[in-house]
Amino acid sequence: MDSKEFSTGLTELRAVRDELKPLERELTQLQAKIGKLHANRAEKIRRLGAYTKATSDRIATAAGLSVIDIVALVPSLAPQSAPEGPVKPSVTGTATVDQLAPQAPAEPIKEMAAPPTADELRPAEPAGTVARLGATSTDAASGPAAPAVSEQAAAAPAPAATGAEEDVRVLPSIPDGADGDAWFRAEPGLTSKRPNFKQATRGMAFLDAATGVLVWQGGTVRLDLGRASVAEILTAVYAQVPATVERIYVTAGDPWHQDSERHEFLKDAVAAWLNGPLPEGWTVESSRGKDRQAGHLVHPRNPVGRWQRGDQHTEIRSVGEWFDPEGADPATVRAAFVELWKALRPHFEDVVLMGSPSQTGRDLWSRTIPAKAGAKWAEGFPVMSQEIRGLLHATAGQGRTELITPPRVPERVPGWYEVDRTFAYAKHTWASGVGVPKRITAAAFAAMTEKEQNDALFAPSHWQVRVTIPKGWSHVGLLPAPAPGERSWHYPYEGGQTFTTWAGGAEVNLALRNPIAPWRIEILDGLLWETGNPLKSWSTKLREAWQALRATAELHGDEQQKQACHLASRAVRSILLYGIGTFAQRPRITTGSLELGGGGAVPDLPDGARLTGITDTHVTWERNQGFARDQYAHPEWAAGVWSAARAALLSVSTSSKDPATGKPLKAGALHLPPGSILAFRTDAIYTSAPVSWEYGGEPGDYLLKGRMPWEQTTPRTDEEFYYLQGLGRQALEAEGM
Repeated sequence: MDSKEFSTGLTELRAVRDELKPLERELTQLQAKIGKLHANRAEKIRRLGAYTKATSDRIATAAGLSVIDIVALVPSLAPQSAPEGPVKPSVTGTATVDQLAPQAPAEPIKEMAAPPTADELRPAEPAGTVARLGATSTDAASGPAAPAVSEQAAAAPAPAATGAEEDVRVLPSIPDGADGDAWFRAEPGLTSKRPNFKQATRGMAFLDAATGVLVWQGGTVRLDLGRASVAEILTAVYAQVPATVERIYVTAGDPWHQDSERHEFLKDAVAAWLNGPLPEGWTVESSRGKDRQAGHLVHPRNPVGRWQRGDQHTEIRSVGEWFDPEGADPATVRAAFVELWKALRPHFEDVVLMGSPSQTGRDLWSRTIPAKAGAKWAEGFPVMSQEIRGLLHATAGQGRTELITPPRVPERVPGWYEVDRTFAYAKHTWASGVGVPKRITAAAFAAMTEKEQNDALFAPSHWQVRVTIPKGWSHVGLLPAPAPGERSWHYPYEGGQTFTTWAGGAEVNLALRNPIAPWRIEILDGLLWETGNPLKSWSTKLREAWQALRATAELHGDEQQKQACHLASRAVRSILLYGIGTFAQRPRITTGSLELGGGGAVPDLPDGARLTGITDTHVTWERNQGFARDQYAHPEWAAGVWSAARAALLSVSTSSKDPATGKPLKAGALHLPPGSILAFRTDAIYTSAPVSWEYGGEPGDYLLKGRMPWEQTTPRTDEEFYYLQGLGRQALEAEGM
């Protein structure tokens, strides 16, 4: 493409933009209506959830949501596994909701034999104590402030709700009094202990579904895959490889997308492919060992299909779970897995590469749990109560994803720069919360000394806060807040705005001590953990493997091995990233298919299942089976890392030093001009301002990954964003040629 073609393309793109504008306005109106319906549905779910005989699966089916969506709204409905022995019933409460933000925690909803009335659900009058920190909305020009003296919440009337606020989902609160205090316990008989066995090794093969090239330990062949259906792949592969090969990684070709044009959603195309006809003797996997999951995982880009033939089991997976193969052939991808194992082996004696980086990460972590008798936590790390885990799942978001569009930024910007924090999560795993958290109410926080308050905010913690943005604030938002929709977040940024949310201690500290102007924070409730380092050994070992692979990739003389080591280093990043995510414990989702009845009638679905797709012969369904009784469920660890990583996107110390003072240099979005931030993507910042932060090669340092120092049209959609992201990376790569 030359400059003339590029200019012509931009003209055509503007025409499309102009055609889209009226449609987008209509969509905005429709989304507003949908938002109100979502709020209405959430209110009805909370009302029904107060019924003593309510169950999450029945409400989920009626609402058209998953079990975890119901639990997010009503944490007391979190599925409870049958106890392993006779135990006394535990006392729990139903989560209340701080509806407009300034009140102290409301009275818990009472258990009753019938759905609650409107009077019973009316929020309590403001009462109690709220601890206030930072600046008021009128002192934005002042510097970072120490925690202020607490005041009575009744003295601060609630702000009137705007129309936008009425559509926003409301995060759950901890019930007041004894009901809420009962949440603060460990799950009986459930601790994270070091395993006393080694994972079984599974044979792997690597398949390019576009070319038919298959590589495994025994050699390389080219297969005739036909249309690359499940039946054709299983038949062709197992005509060549032994049954000991139990994982087939697809490196290119994505066969599950072959009929995507026939489906409205990509996920439906994937489900239809997974549930297609099978060769004789093969069935969808129904049971595996304790370390296995039965059934398919439907994901739009990285699905997992599981089948069996008698005692033979196999999976078809995407190598994209581990890394972007970047055009590598199957032989190079296999070499990357070999290099990955070799890099991990010196650090983890029992390393076995499991099906996914998340499974591998959690297994490797479990082997770093103290084993020495008498060592702290040698008996295992306790798992929090269902209520606390449900609360964290509903109130602790993951990485920040935000596209900032006009009028917040200009229609045209002077450039495009992408900087990414490499191996960032490793920097935030040195301290984590351990044991059962302590509840810190507003009154308890207000009674602390200034030093005790600071110590609490710097310790592993999770806070319910009312936030006021300083008047005159002109930069990006600092704290996540609930937005319209299911489990979505946004970042309020308008000066003078007040909202209520949950945030980790790292983010609360950043809001109070940011380099521009302190935000006003009022503590409503909180969870405070003892500081420990359960993730430090694990992340340090992964960091060393990552650094070794990166060094080899830089110096190796063989191009294939060079690329293999580069891909393996990306796989180590995925082990860390998704290993941390697996601590959050998400619900187990299974899928299946049923044949249509006579005349195309849709058959009855299993209890709790929802219809996800329909073809000429089959329907596909999905069922959320809720939380399992998982000994490695530690959402407090994932929440702490995610909170610290989001804060570091805004301001963080780097490994580089100021020559004049010797102090670490700062980097992050708040150290760039207001109005220059175009997007955030987990650990990456996209800006229109040139970035000169030095990259020191340490975890969490910012690396320049894309650059176009000439005028660009500001992206308004994800498609436009990813197009510019690709161009920026290509342009930077071309500079180095």
